[in-house]
Amino acid sequence: MGNNLIPLRIAGVGYSLPETVITNEDLTKLYDTSDEWIYTRTGIKERRVVSGEENAIDLGYQAAKNAIEKSGIDIEELDLILAASSAPPDLYPAIACHIHQRLGIQRQIPAFDITAACSGLIYGLSIAKAYISSGMYKNILIVATDNNSRLVDWTDRGTSILFGDGAGAMVVTASEDGVDDVIAIDIKADGNYGNLIELAFDGKNCPLVEQYEEKPKGIRMNGRGVYTFVAKILPHYVEELVAKAGMNADDIDYLIPHQANIRIIQAVQERLGYSDDKVVTNIKYYGNTSAASIPIALAESVEKGKVKLGTTAILCGFGAGMTWGGAVVRLREGIC
Repeated sequence: MGNNLIPLRIAGVGYSLPETVITNEDLTKLYDTSDEWIYTRTGIKERRVVSGEENAIDLGYQAAKNAIEKSGIDIEELDLILAASSAPPDLYPAIACHIHQRLGIQRQIPAFDITAACSGLIYGLSIAKAYISSGMYKNILIVATDNNSRLVDWTDRGTSILFGDGAGAMVVTASEDGVDDVIAIDIKADGNYGNLIELAFDGKNCPLVEQYEEKPKGIRMNGRGVYTFVAKILPHYVEELVAKAGMNADDIDYLIPHQANIRIIQAVQERLGYSDDKVVTNIKYYGNTSAASIPIALAESVEKGKVKLGTTAILCGFGAGMTWGGAVVRLREGIC
């Protein structure tokens, strides 16, 4: 990178979760399963779900408010709102536009959504970095939020047990001390594996023409295929990312991965040779919250003191597309 690029500072992180808890025991009312069956296969004991009118926009707004508060940046100083969601409650207005309105921002600033499924936060951070590096924008709010419980087929035991709802947010700004908090970042996709995780959005053709065959409703996933793909790609990918940062695995204090399945997390952990205290997991209590997964794990672990500040961490995720991405970041004092 050239020296004329502006470095980025992670100024604040926040998260938000619905109050309603659904345990594995609760799910035995829906289908033939057990706490032990779910937990041994996934590492999940419970998940949070939206109830009534609550949705991903509400969760995203609360996470955004928390992150902005931590950052110390005035909402009227925000130059851009980026929202990442696996499937927004509305296709338009964008979640980012809803959050612009909810925050009561008076300035007319750009606000748009990106869809990179569970890699959304990393994709959003990559876009924000490019905007800040170029000097186009100075203060950016990234919100990652999902209400998966509305999108799964609750008769499909294999998929519905995995997901939960939640939101995470991050405020990033131009760094004033010359230090870049994003030491290395990389995003990738391979559309050839898009059929591993799908969520159809159906309408109807014009009544005057031939109709098309509607696809099944709800999230459809080839769990074995996803595991095989990710276990093959992710551990080596994270190793390469650390090398790209000019560091060794030992130089990184924490691994904060997407919370999809405890077995996938363990595969990356083993490749890097990390002890359990270096790896952040909260899948046991929240399940897979898709785009929100990484920022929730980051913000909650800092808030609870499991992750100390003045440290470095790897953020990495993968999702439908297939998409994946990673970032080696500095976690400064005061972000949470």
